[in-house]
Amino acid sequence: MGRIREFDEDQVLDAAMQLFWEKGYEATSLSDLTSRMGIQRPSIYSAFGGKKELFEAALRKYTMTRASLIRAKLQSNPSVKEGFRTFFEDVIVEEYAENPRKGCFCINTMVELAPHDEKFEILTREHQMYLAVIFEETIERGIQSGELEIGGNAKALSQALLISLIGLTVLIKSRPERSFIDNSIGMILTLLK
Repeated sequence: MGRIREFDEDQVLDAAMQLFWEKGYEATSLSDLTSRMGIQRPSIYSAFGGKKELFEAALRKYTMTRASLIRAKLQSNPSVKEGFRTFFEDVIVEEYAENPRKGCFCINTMVELAPHDEKFEILTREHQMYLAVIFEETIERGIQSGELEIGGNAKALSQALLISLIGLTVLIKSRPERSFIDNSIGMILTLLK
């Protein structure tokens, strides 16, 4: 009979996710993880496998949570244009005020690991494609309601918005002038005619 875990797996996974998000995969040591998670190495190995498996679990948790929040945010606004405007403005607030230089955990992983690790290339690409689907569904809602007149190419528009989001999130890490970001978002939103 196995031992009963003396920790909340979801809580320690959140702690690992925050640490990996702050430092990245390579810069995070097992000692950093045990300290932040409040558990010992054998417990990490028993619950998650190794460091790479723990990172994967943290990334999956982040992408699922993030996608759900984005979907809810866009669906809760009756206006598609206003929903996207609020969404992009919230990205700025999160990046400038709440998480300076932290960025998006998935995009950070895409930059750090995806070029060298096929598993993380696939995981980050899956998240991007899922967000594109959320954007496309939202755009289709705007077309059906008559709010948007984009010539019926919701998929291409959703992909352009996704690329804009990724570029914006990466750019914000270098802390450009806020007016530069605001002007860029204004132009991005003109895609939603």
